[in-house]
Amino acid sequence: MARVLISMKDEFLRRIDEVAEKEQRSRSELIREALRTYIRKNASASQSAQTSGGSAPVEP
Repeated sequence: MARVLISMKDEFLRRIDEVAEKEQRSRSELIREALRTYIRKNASASQSAQTSGGSAPVEP
């Protein structure tokens, strides 16, 4: 699995860690799930736009 280095404000990271701890997940798993959800949501919106004359969806 590839590793990615991202930057974020300390307060945002603290909030991510709180959610991860509450859900008994790792920080990485929480962020992966958030990105999967984001990509799925945007793919659905892109497909809707495509069927109504918008641009083609971008593959993740």
